[in-house]
Amino acid sequence: MARILVVDDESDLELLIKQKFRKKIREGVYEFVFAENGQAALDILKSDSTIEVMLSDINMPGMDGLTLLTKLPEANPMIKAVMVSAYSDMDNIRTAMNRGAFDFVCKPVNFSDLDVTIEKTLQHVDQLKQTLKAIKENNILKMYVDENVLNFMTQKEFENSLMVNESVEATVLFIDICGFTSITESIEPDRVVQLINSFFDIMVKEIISQKGLVDKFMGDAVMAVFKGDYHLDRAIDAALAAREKIAACPDIAADGKVFHPQVSIGINSGEMISGNIGSASLKRLDYTVIGDVVNVAQRLQAKAQPGQIVVPENVYEAAREYFQMSKMGEINLKNKANPVAVYEVIS
Repeated sequence: MARILVVDDESDLELLIKQKFRKKIREGVYEFVFAENGQAALDILKSDSTIEVMLSDINMPGMDGLTLLTKLPEANPMIKAVMVSAYSDMDNIRTAMNRGAFDFVCKPVNFSDLDVTIEKTLQHVDQLKQTLKAIKENNILKMYVDENVLNFMTQKEFENSLMVNESVEATVLFIDICGFTSITESIEPDRVVQLINSFFDIMVKEIISQKGLVDKFMGDAVMAVFKGDYHLDRAIDAALAAREKIAACPDIAADGKVFHPQVSIGINSGEMISGNIGSASLKRLDYTVIGDVVNVAQRLQAKAQPGQIVVPENVYEAAREYFQMSKMGEINLKNKANPVAVYEVIS
């Protein structure tokens, strides 16, 4: 349910909103909270952190809407404001936008347009939340996130997040660029970095498109984790797409050698431990996953040949109805007393 704060001194607007959005209110899609001016809105925001979108008039007694916009980042930087006002001259619109308004709707309100605007704004807020979550798991993303959002992660929240360790059901994926080390001996270092970054970029785009998290880069390999609904299916889809895109890259020739880009992939799924692993004394902690499921995935990748996606039997049983796979046989893996039955994902 999306919680929306409406700030307007006109009681008629409250009645209209309840009437026009009655279906979504009844179905639990929207829940509206009302305030008569900017100060009342700030008082609500101090006690209610669940509000995601604010609809605000400009001209109100007490604190007006444009002043409220300047207070919003401090109150809750995750909230996005849509100004709903009859003061639709360009000066007011520009002032509102410069103070951080996400959009502007003119009165008299076209409620169909307002509904579309609310949905668009909620999607943006959801993207911010996903980015905030990714910050905790991919520190590199901090470089691209608004300072106000980072400030919203208080020191106490950050410290608490470092201590949270949990068991999760997830899928882990290891992708290695096959034979890349050999070609690095024949080309310039700058070219090596350029090439590997271009390959990583291809793989990361496919991982992200399937809502996976890039856990780390290890030499010329990528480790990614998929959580949530259909995490195994999404991981396999990402692996298939990455294999296809990398194989389509042009050959690289150097010193009489020709390198054809290919990847070897290992996938495993099951329960793993998620938490911050590393050295507290060095202040170097990585938010990652560990456990037997992760270890097996990495060892399967090491066994995979160029172009192969290798999975264990538990993954085969869970995904065989949706993907074409063929049995490879049994292989010995480190720290496994018995041979492990493995399968290759074809398509």
